Amino acid sequence: MAAVEVTATRRPAVLDDAHVGDIRGALGTIRADDLGARPTLSGKMKTLLAVVGPGLIVMVGDNDAGAFSTYGQAGQDYGTRLLWTLLLLIPVLYVNQEMVLRLGAVTGVGHARLILARFGKFWGAFSVIDLFILNALTIVTEFIGITLAAGYLGLPKAVAVAGAAAVIIASAFTGSFRRFERIAITFCAGSLLLIPLYLMTHPAAGEMARGFTVPGLPGGSGQMATVMLLVIGIVGTTVAPWQLFFQQSYVIDKRITPRFMRYEKTDLWIGIVIVIVGAAAVMGATAAAFAGTHAAGNFTDSAGLAHGIALYAGHAAGAVFAVALLDASIIGAFAVSLSSAYAIGDVLGLNHSLHRGVGQAKGFYAVYAALIGGAATIVLIPGSPLGLITEGVQVLAGVLLPSATVFLLLLCNDREVLGPWVNGRKTNAFTSAVIAVLIILSVVLTASVLFPAITTGQIIAIFAGCGAVSAVVCTCMLARRRGAAEAAFAGAFDGALGGAFDGELGGAPGEADRDMWRMPPLAELGAPVVSRTRKLGLTALRGYLAIAMILVIVKIVMMAVAH
Repeated sequence: MAAVEVTATRRPAVLDDAHVGDIRGALGTIRADDLGARPTLSGKMKTLLAVVGPGLIVMVGDNDAGAFSTYGQAGQDYGTRLLWTLLLLIPVLYVNQEMVLRLGAVTGVGHARLILARFGKFWGAFSVIDLFILNALTIVTEFIGITLAAGYLGLPKAVAVAGAAAVIIASAFTGSFRRFERIAITFCAGSLLLIPLYLMTHPAAGEMARGFTVPGLPGGSGQMATVMLLVIGIVGTTVAPWQLFFQQSYVIDKRITPRFMRYEKTDLWIGIVIVIVGAAAVMGATAAAFAGTHAAGNFTDSAGLAHGIALYAGHAAGAVFAVALLDASIIGAFAVSLSSAYAIGDVLGLNHSLHRGVGQAKGFYAVYAALIGGAATIVLIPGSPLGLITEGVQVLAGVLLPSATVFLLLLCNDREVLGPWVNGRKTNAFTSAVIAVLIILSVVLTASVLFPAITTGQIIAIFAGCGAVSAVVCTCMLARRRGAAEAAFAGAFDGALGGAFDGELGGAPGEADRDMWRMPPLAELGAPVVSRTRKLGLTALRGYLAIAMILVIVKIVMMAVAH
């Protein structure tokens, strides 16, 4: 018990006092002084309902307008043959988001602020600038989705855009975290419309099963660049950088601490199930609707998908698709805008909490409203290639993801930051492999742009060669960083807990002690170890990704000209 008392009275690193207090979720409340066990099923369910939100919203927000477009194009162009990519992404989604969940609950500090504090202004600036630009473009795609859905439903574009913008802004400006979360979860429930859409289009069960279980890259060698661009788009729309920043900050804003880690992981799994079911439903519905038609392989945009579904399964099915697209675009705009507002508030030291009213957090709400207002204005400009803009943003997200995941992995191995909550060996090994695959995908994309006739065999050779190199580099960087951080942290950590963990950093702490551990204020942390190897690796990665981004932009422009 002594360890709990020492830990509980130590000042944590939480930067905003609005982030401390009762958990007031959409579906329940947990008082800050409620430290009791939950031995009954009823008690566990009430706690889960109060905690549900961060994982659900971040995952459902991931099935946004860009996702509808990307999954729909995959289904229209290649049927169910790319469904296997969704299964591969499930562990990636969980591991990435579980790490940021852990960072948020344990540190009380947002993702952008941690990068700035532990890696310096140079890398912190790169991280936030990347996020802000990509998020701004992503919000534009959400409003593109709103215009496309409104057009199909016969609503005037300007009215639909203005109305959606007003709803999105007003929902956050209530000054009540609970009210915002209730609105957001209501829109999350709207994503379940994809289930009746799937049933209305009734894709062949055998083809769906084959698509999930038999991986492959459809199309001949001449189409390899286009297929790889689409695969990277699926990765980018399913696992996006904004998710890392959003969930960590939202967990903090909801006042979730390590004591509720297991419940929040359940919340995350609920969201993952919904997002994968929704993605498969869109891909399966469009595959069934366009199979054997002249429109197959001639993707235009999500409105075209709605019309194709209507011709195949009736106008009701087309309307369900359009309403689901409208709902997805709004929840996506909620989440992505908040991700940017939280990050800017973190870096600039602004009050940034949905628990505060507009008068108490003017900068936070100004960033949020400016992003929504700017995106709403841009989509009303006539003549924009809306479908290609949407696809391009998803691909750019896939290209930038390796950089975001590298910083995430390094933070989760920083014992000054996470103490007893640092990554285990299995998580490190898996995440290192994921980073390697993400980098390889961007290398394949680069090769596909430079050499459009690239073959499947050559792609496999690239995977094998780059995979070996990436795995070695990631392993060396982690070994160096974790070894140095462990040595620097051991004395301070043991002293802070008064020997609560039996005086041994590598020992297994008691569950109560671990659940009460929080990161101390950033100013009290030891200076992070900066090795030449890490600097060289990060610089090389940044340089390569900059080149890859330029090539992606070139590819998108070429496709726009071709259309």
